[in-house]
Amino acid sequence: MSRIGKAPITVPGGVDVTIDGGGVTVKGPKGTLRRTVPADITVRSEGSTLRVERPDDEREHRALHGLTRSLVNNMVVGVTNGFAKELEIIGVGYRAEALAPTKLRLALGFSHPVIVDAPEGITFEVPVPTRLIVRGIDKELVGQVAANIRSIRKPEPYKGKGVRYLGEKVLRKAGKTGKK
Repeated sequence: MSRIGKAPITVPGGVDVTIDGGGVTVKGPKGTLRRTVPADITVRSEGSTLRVERPDDEREHRALHGLTRSLVNNMVVGVTNGFAKELEIIGVGYRAEALAPTKLRLALGFSHPVIVDAPEGITFEVPVPTRLIVRGIDKELVGQVAANIRSIRKPEPYKGKGVRYLGEKVLRKAGKTGKK
């Protein structure tokens, strides 16, 4: 049995879970999320808990068991608390500016500013010009938007300039040595 898959998902008060045929819909104070569940995996509601079950110990079913449980749990956490990814910007003249909660202007050393529009359900916060917070209820979408922003100017290995996740360590390389 999958250690992750067999753990029950507790549904807090104020969260409504609807299980129909091939999908799960979770509605909470922050919004609504829907995901289709693989055909062989079943999600059962037992009062204020959810259980994810598989039909047998086939390799594919074992793989999907824990994955489905994690995805449904992330939906429940997302509609109650939400998710956030913090990015930091390092470099002289590199900065971020929020034009709106869903629009961002980045100055990253290019000859032009980079404008980033957030997909539906994602908001940006810029508490300091060198720090950026991506927020939303869908964990997968928050991570993807943060990765897309990071990919605009990845941290380079010589001076460490660029956009990185908060607390990310960048392996630095030694520069050129002068001739004697």
